[in-house]
Amino acid sequence: MKNLPKLKKPKRPDLSARSVRLPFKRAIPTEERMTDALSNVPRITNDTISDHREEVLKSARKYIYPLQHSKHRVVRISLALLVTVVVAFFAYCGLSLYKFQSTSGFIYAVTQVVPFPIAKAGNSWISYESYLFELRRNMHYYETQQQTDFSSKDGKTQLKRLKQQTMAQVTEDAFIKQLAAKNGVGVTGQDVDNQLALVRSENRLGNSDRVFKEVLNEFWGWNEGDFKRELRQQLLQQAVVAKLDTPSAARAQAALKQLQGGTDFAAVATQASDDAATKPTGGAYAETITANDRDVPPAITQALFKLKPGQISDIVNTGYTLEILKVIDKTGTSIHASHIQFSLQPITTFTKPLETKNPPKTYVKP
Repeated sequence: MKNLPKLKKPKRPDLSARSVRLPFKRAIPTEERMTDALSNVPRITNDTISDHREEVLKSARKYIYPLQHSKHRVVRISLALLVTVVVAFFAYCGLSLYKFQSTSGFIYAVTQVVPFPIAKAGNSWISYESYLFELRRNMHYYETQQQTDFSSKDGKTQLKRLKQQTMAQVTEDAFIKQLAAKNGVGVTGQDVDNQLALVRSENRLGNSDRVFKEVLNEFWGWNEGDFKRELRQQLLQQAVVAKLDTPSAARAQAALKQLQGGTDFAAVATQASDDAATKPTGGAYAETITANDRDVPPAITQALFKLKPGQISDIVNTGYTLEILKVIDKTGTSIHASHIQFSLQPITTFTKPLETKNPPKTYVKP
């Protein structure tokens, strides 16, 4: 054990890049690599181009066919979903309208797009939209101005009465349109604008655009377009009555002829006027009239303020009466006047025969 030689500790191998020698690999020039790549590309000639095209298309079809199949499936599923949604939508609307008789804003908007019928008057369909247009404005008035609660017992009774009145109104409107078409009666946009200007000029709906819009919205939930729509229907009704009520027109013409011939105004008024309140006084109004007088039709005030004291007007159609006017005197902004009134027949005189001949058919029971 003595004098043993000392062993040296083995060194770890040096793995650095300098000590490890990699096998030599010859770098292939770019030109040589391009030549090898091109040598493997099939040669295409005029004789082989059709075979080569078919080979390429054949390899692509295995990807195209699954995509086409998936596309057709997506289309079928989409169509099925669309049909389901449409059917569900119309089913919901049908139940809301004809069973539950909803008056919500959403259902009303739907009827403005889809012409659901609510009744038929003769050969004319009555749209559910026209019915809701009138019913909703009446409901708005009672809710905002009368504080009516339509969910209460009394409110439900009143709502039922409103629905009946509205149904009768839209049915009558349909017959009026039939009479207008038959007799060549119409109302133009200018007629509507003139009537609107007349009403507004007398400050009956506010003295500014802002107040006008506020009044419409507050009382009826309308905008200006809604108000014009109602005006058009009223003017059409008045035009139909003026056209068909020939006896009243004849009486008014006879009285005007007498006045133009020199007959005393009071004498003609006492003899021919239909106004029981002014007939005994020779047609004289009990009170003076101002331009903003709400107790006098706007057509009368407009005609009166165009006359001078002692002048007599032509026949004025107020929509419900025919009037012959005379200004007795003027004091500032007030007028003392007389009139001879000829009451026009109610529109039902002309619509009832149509209704009797072709009873309307309703699809809801108010």
